[in-house]
Amino acid sequence: MKHCQYILFDLDGTLTDPKEGITKSVAYALRAFGIEVEDLNSLCKFIGPPLKESFMKYYGMNSEEGDRAVEIYREYFRPYGVYENMVYDGIPELLTRLCNGGKYLILASSKPTVFVETILEHFDLRKYFEVVVGSNLDGTRVAKSEVIAYALQQACVGDKSKAVMVGDREHDVIGAKENKVAAIGVTYGYGSREEHEACNADIIVESVSELAAALGQDAIHGREV
Repeated sequence: MKHCQYILFDLDGTLTDPKEGITKSVAYALRAFGIEVEDLNSLCKFIGPPLKESFMKYYGMNSEEGDRAVEIYREYFRPYGVYENMVYDGIPELLTRLCNGGKYLILASSKPTVFVETILEHFDLRKYFEVVVGSNLDGTRVAKSEVIAYALQQACVGDKSKAVMVGDREHDVIGAKENKVAAIGVTYGYGSREEHEACNADIIVESVSELAAALGQDAIHGREV
C-alpha cells in the first residue's frame, strides 16, 4: 500500500481504544431497560458496528427500542464516555510521518461526526486530517460503506486505486470493498485475523509498527499493542 496517496482511517479500535467509554455507555443504556451487565468486557462487541444495530442484534430490541437505547447511551457518552478513551502508542508518530510524506489523511467513522471531532481535538489528532466524516446524529449515514463513499467524495478522490481504508472490524473492510478501495485490517483493536480474512482484507497487521511498514513508513518504536 506504499503507493496509496489517500489513507482513510477508522477511529475506534484503530487510532484510539474507546473500550472504557463505550462499554460504560452501553451498560448505562441497558440499565434503563432493566438489564444489568456486570462484566463490561462482554460489551466490547459494541465497539465498531453501528450502535442501534448492535442493541437489536445482541439484546433483541426492535427498531424503536434500538433508537431509544442509542439516545440513552448518549446521555452518558456525551459528557463522560467520549473522554474515557486513549490513543494507541505510536499513532501520533505514524500520522506525523504520513503527513510529512505528503499523504492525504481522511477520518472515516460510523461514530457521529460531532463525537469524532471532539475526540480528535481532545487528543490533538485533528491537525492530521484533511477530511473528517462520521455518521449523523439522526441515524443516517451510519453504514460504513456510506461513510467511506461520502469521505471519498469530500476528498475529491478520483482514482480509487490510490486510496486505502485502515480499520479494525469487518465493517471497515466490507465498506472499503463496496467502494472499490483496498483495505488494511488491524488486529490490535477489536477485530480478529479470522474476521479480516473472512471479508478478504488486502493486508492484515497486528501492530502499529506493522501498519507503518504496510503504509511505507519506518518502524514505529514503543510498546506494541
